[in-house]
Amino acid sequence: MENRDIAVRIAEYVREAGGRVFFVGGFVRDRLLGIDNKDVDIEVHGIEPDALYGILKKAGEPLTYGKSFGVFGLKGESIDIAMPRREHATGRGHRDFEIDVDPFIGTQAAARRRDFTINSMMEDVLSGELIDHFGGRSDLEAGIIRHIDADAFVEDPLRVLRGAQFAARFGFSVAADTIELCRGIDLSALSAERVEGELRKALLKAEKPSIFFEVLREMDQLDIWFPELKQTIGLEQDPVFHPEGDVWTHTMEVIDRAAAFRDKVSDPYSFMLLALTHDLGKIVTTEVKNGRIHAYEHETKGMPLVESFIGRLTGEKAVKDYVFNMVPLHMRPNVAAFSKPVLKSTNRMFDAAAAPEDLIWFAEADKPVFSGTVEFSGDREFLFDRLRLYKETMAKPYVMGRDLIEAGLEPGEDFAEILGYAHKLRLAGIEKESALKQALTYGRKMRKSRERRK
Repeated sequence: MENRDIAVRIAEYVREAGGRVFFVGGFVRDRLLGIDNKDVDIEVHGIEPDALYGILKKAGEPLTYGKSFGVFGLKGESIDIAMPRREHATGRGHRDFEIDVDPFIGTQAAARRRDFTINSMMEDVLSGELIDHFGGRSDLEAGIIRHIDADAFVEDPLRVLRGAQFAARFGFSVAADTIELCRGIDLSALSAERVEGELRKALLKAEKPSIFFEVLREMDQLDIWFPELKQTIGLEQDPVFHPEGDVWTHTMEVIDRAAAFRDKVSDPYSFMLLALTHDLGKIVTTEVKNGRIHAYEHETKGMPLVESFIGRLTGEKAVKDYVFNMVPLHMRPNVAAFSKPVLKSTNRMFDAAAAPEDLIWFAEADKPVFSGTVEFSGDREFLFDRLRLYKETMAKPYVMGRDLIEAGLEPGEDFAEILGYAHKLRLAGIEKESALKQALTYGRKMRKSRERRK
């Protein structure tokens, strides 16, 4: 059964008991925006918690996420069922709240606890009546993110990030008084998990993820969670290659271009983090030499900054492995496409990459220019053709450890080094039979040399 149908069924039972059920939050907002949202949230008014639990038994197997919080679910369904409540902050964290469930506080008081006007609208499940106490529909039509109640808003610091995230996702602006309110909110008590949750939505759902960071910059809220990005503001680049301006501006443009390739890459979230962090190394390498701005080796010397940035937000190994591997390689595709090196060179580049095809799409997002007009990189076709040839190379038979052993080379602690040499021959396009002979010769010479030195 569809979630909306389940909501109607519950609403009919609740009406029989004298209560009323509303669609709330993002479901109402997205419906008015014409966005399909399968996550249905309903709020039940006029029914005590115990009575609601009994009603839910008629619709399925109730799940209780805390009767004292007034939050329920149904087993096997993804509908969220809540009761009206008041919240009072008891600490600085996102979860530090005292919650009072009150089924009879009315729609205005219930909606007041919401973060933004566009999320405060309620729609009667049965009649379709829209309840809009705080002008959410007009703000939605005008594309404005606006807080509802200043006193309640500041009690939850996550709302600062949510405001920026909504602005990015929907391409909205944030009301000036909301910007000003957010400037004074301390984000240091938030958990990395909650911060990353909003960051992930901005990077994966927004057409222009840069809006998320531009809004946080306007709110003066980069210091706690994104200090490295703040350091790129005003950090100059060579205008020949970067007429767009400072490193911040370049990074914002890159993440917006990268967003267009999210459906083409192996790991969209890690790919977007690569785009976000790829030039952090310029913070520690930018200098002026002979009247020109340079950031030599920023792709490698900046890795401690990248590691700090990513480590602050996530402990996910796969994400770290991807970003830490790809950042040092990020310049190589555009350089290769410009210089057209031998096949062995591009084979090595792709072999070093955690996601070779993603590296090409990143190069598209990171294309610099000469004097604002001529692209530095060669065409995409060159890189994809070289990737095809790399894959063909890797599909051919190659030297393995058992081949060396069968050829009479005894296993030893230097086996990995010999196999590494064989791998280099493979990337150079040397056929297996010839590569095996060369690897055996290399291994035997290396062992004789070591024996002589003993």
